[in-house]
Amino acid sequence: MEPVQADDPRRTLWRHRNFLLLWGGQTVSEMGSAVTQLALPLTAVVVLGASTFEVGLLISAATLAFAVIALPAGAIVDRHTKRWLMIWCDVGRMLIIGSIPLAAAFGALSMGQLYAVAITAGVCTVFFDVSYQSYLPVLIDKADLVDGNGKLGATQELARVAGPGVGGALVGLVGAARTMAADAISYAVSVASLLAIRAREEPPHPGQRQKLRTEIAEGLSFVLRHPILRKIVACTGTANLFSGMATAVEIIFLVRILHVRPAGVGLLIAVGSLGGVVGGVLSGRLSRLIGSARIIWFSMLVLGLPQLLVPLAEPGWLVVLFAVGLAGFGFSAVVYNVAQVSYRQAICPPRLLGRMNAAVRWVVWGTLPLGGLLGGALGTWLGVRTTMWIGFVGSWAAGWWVFFSPLRGLRDIPELEVDRAPGGDVPGQGGGELPDGAGTTLGH
Repeated sequence: MEPVQADDPRRTLWRHRNFLLLWGGQTVSEMGSAVTQLALPLTAVVVLGASTFEVGLLISAATLAFAVIALPAGAIVDRHTKRWLMIWCDVGRMLIIGSIPLAAAFGALSMGQLYAVAITAGVCTVFFDVSYQSYLPVLIDKADLVDGNGKLGATQELARVAGPGVGGALVGLVGAARTMAADAISYAVSVASLLAIRAREEPPHPGQRQKLRTEIAEGLSFVLRHPILRKIVACTGTANLFSGMATAVEIIFLVRILHVRPAGVGLLIAVGSLGGVVGGVLSGRLSRLIGSARIIWFSMLVLGLPQLLVPLAEPGWLVVLFAVGLAGFGFSAVVYNVAQVSYRQAICPPRLLGRMNAAVRWVVWGTLPLGGLLGGALGTWLGVRTTMWIGFVGSWAAGWWVFFSPLRGLRDIPELEVDRAPGGDVPGQGGGELPDGAGTTLGH
């Protein structure tokens, strides 16, 4: 059979068995994670009666590992085969998350356990996510990165739509703590899909290793010395700091300020997450229409404006502003992430992929714990609504970092012009990649 070339319109990831296995497993896993994203803070608020600051501390604990171990994780990932690291991380998260419904069944659940679960699951997530983003360029061609990231991002956001709704229904049926059993099961599905992948992955040669400190410094130096990557990191890190503030008080805002019932919380977040799904579907087309360089700042400063509706929400019918604003935030974040993640993967030398991704995550996710702590503190001192305003205005304003960069003078990024998939997407799909803050987090 004649091979399909990179510029052949017949080229599609729909026929790529190994990618479909990765995509399918991650879709189920993301669904479970979306359930936990709702159920974990609800467990703290509804079951254990946690204060605003305690909820902020819990959100902060979930992302603490990125600030502490992301840099050495990148060097470790570059020393091993990515797929097996991902498998063991999923096994670990299955057991860690599964401990919560088990403890609840015996009446032994405590805030201390929730903190411990958030931190240890976060460690597994650091290694998984760094491996995951470094594994995709191994699994598919560079020409397919925008399309692949788009499909993964679109279904991740689809999981965010269904996940909170399913989570809210499960919370109503079995309680918040027992709901997290769904996430544990989803990790088992992810393990099975990863075990079924048959793509050959060359293990890194041991003779190429240097001292751990030297390898870490090499990845960090690559990011900080690159004029565009440096601005992207500043933009994403700033956005995550402020969105982390909003996320820390989001459940409190819905339950105690807007008087939304737990099942309604899931429904509102699910409706808001539809924006991310649309962003995933349209990101490839928008990138071609607006430009692969211009879309990076345009998505933040123009497409991200509707997020400022979130703090305007009020009890009653005006609660719809929360969902509309969250949808705008999710849409812009996914479009932004598809563009900047695909760019990072395309320009980075393969031997540095793990360390580059880890260095970026160390900065951009490392701001999330600080955002969570600040959100909890500001929510206590200044009020929940004021903290939501600070979070969403700051998240939008982060786009000025990439506007005042070499990207402003470009329509398209030259490095991506040859690596970008010509079709970009197929019917019903497109580009999009991972967000999560007040619904979505930038910079995967």
